[in-house]
Amino acid sequence: MPKLQGFEFWSRTLGGARHVVAPMVDQSELAWRLLSRRHGAQLCYTPMLHAQVFVRDANYRKENLYCEVCPEDRPLIVQAALLAQDYCDAIDLNLGCPQMIAKRGHYGAFLQEEWDLLQRMILLAHEKLSVPVTCKIRVFPEIDKTVKYAQMLEKAGCQLLTVHGRTKEQKGPLSGTASWEHIKAVRKAVAIPVFANGNIQCLRDVERCIQDTGVQGVMSAEGNLHNPALFEGRSPAVWELAEEYLDIVRQHPCPLSYVRAHLFKLWHHTLQVHQELREELAKVKTLEGVVAVNQELKLRCQEDISRQKEGEKPSSGLPFFHWICQPYFRPGPREGSKENGGARSKRALEEEEGGTDVLSKNKQKKQLRNPHKTFDPSLKPKYAKCDQCGNPKVCVQPVPGLLQEASFQRGCRLPREPPATQHRRMSWSSPWPPLGARKCCTREQAPRLDLSPPRNVYSKVNNKSFQRCAI
Repeated sequence: MPKLQGFEFWSRTLGGARHVVAPMVDQSELAWRLLSRRHGAQLCYTPMLHAQVFVRDANYRKENLYCEVCPEDRPLIVQAALLAQDYCDAIDLNLGCPQMIAKRGHYGAFLQEEWDLLQRMILLAHEKLSVPVTCKIRVFPEIDKTVKYAQMLEKAGCQLLTVHGRTKEQKGPLSGTASWEHIKAVRKAVAIPVFANGNIQCLRDVERCIQDTGVQGVMSAEGNLHNPALFEGRSPAVWELAEEYLDIVRQHPCPLSYVRAHLFKLWHHTLQVHQELREELAKVKTLEGVVAVNQELKLRCQEDISRQKEGEKPSSGLPFFHWICQPYFRPGPREGSKENGGARSKRALEEEEGGTDVLSKNKQKKQLRNPHKTFDPSLKPKYAKCDQCGNPKVCVQPVPGLLQEASFQRGCRLPREPPATQHRRMSWSSPWPPLGARKCCTREQAPRLDLSPPRNVYSKVNNKSFQRCAI
C-alpha cells in the first residue's frame, strides 16, 4: 500500500483529528493517553524519545513503546524513527523542545537555525520510513522567517506540521502568550495540514483557535494536564478524574513519579487549600498510598462543598471552586529593572519571591532526605589554594587500583601534557617518590624508589580516594 501524504494522511489515517494531546516528557504515557481519549482526545503523541538511547537500549524501547501499544491507543504518533514505524501511524521530529538538555544534546528547538541539516534529516526519513514524517516546531520572532522555515520543512517531506506559537526563549515564567498570527501565516503558506499549539485552556479556546487561524487541529499540553476532559467541554471534580486515571494505571502500570506529577497538576488549586495533602502525596511510595491520598482529598472537598453558602463565589479569582478541574494560568515575570531590560531568570524570580532564606525545591528535597544538611555557605570547609594551579591543596596522586591514569588535580587549567616542572600525567606503574622530594602539583627529580604509599594521608573526593597534599 502506498504511503499516504498530506491531507489524505490526515483525513484517512488520523481520521481528521482536531483534538490532539501534545507530546510531554514523563507525562504523556499510555495511561494518560487512554484517559485523554476517553474524554474527547482524537489523536495522541508519545513523549519525545531519545533517539540514541532508543536505538541502543532494548529495555528503553520496551518500556516506552513496544509493550504499551494497544488497540485503544490509535491513531498514535511516535517521536522516534525506524525501529518504531511498525507500532504507530506516523513519526514526528520534535523541533520544538526549548529546554537546556536539548541545547546540550543538539536537538529540539536548537536545530531551527540549521536548515540544511534538517532538510537532509527529513528527506532521509521520508524516503526510508513506511509511515509519514511530521514535525513540531516553534516560531521565530519574525513571521516571514517562520513561514520560510515551514515551507522548507514541507518541501523536505514533512506531511503534517504542528506550530507552537512561542519562540524557544519563551518558556517557564517567561512563556507569555503564544502568537496565533504566526500560526495563521504558516497555515496560509503551506499545502499540508497544520495543528496549532499554545493558549489552549478550554474547549472555547479550541473552537476560537480553529476559527481564527484556519488550522486543521489544535494541540493541548498544559491545559490537558489540568483538565483531561478539556476536549469534552466539561470540568468534572478533580477526584473523579484522579480515580479514573488510577484505575487505568492499575491496568497499564507506569512509574510512580509520573502518577505523582499528574496529580500535582490535576489537584493544583485544591492543594493550595489543603496544603498538608501536598506533603502526603510527595511522601507516598506506592500506588495504593496514592489512592488513599485521593480518597482523603475527596472527603475534604466534600466537606468544603457541604459548608458552601448559597450564592458564594470562588476565592482567589478562580473561575470555579478549587475542587473543579480548571485551567492554570502561569504567572508572568515581574517587570524587570532598567538594567536587564525586563528579562528575569527563573532563579532571580524565585529568590525575589521567597527571599534569601527560602531554599530551592531541589535543596528542600535534599534536606528532606537529610534533615541535618545545611546550605549555609559560611559553614562550607575552606581549603588553601595551590600557588601554581589555583586548585585546593587536596590531592596529588591517585590511590592504586582506582584510576589507570589521572591528572593530579581535577579540573586543573594547566596543559594536559605539561613540562616536567608542572603537572604530569601518570599511571600507577610509576613508583611513589619520597615525601620529602615531592611538592604540591609539581614533579621534582627524585630517586625512583619502590615505596609503598604512606598511610593516613588520604582524603575522599567525589567518592574516590586520593593522597592528601604533603604541604
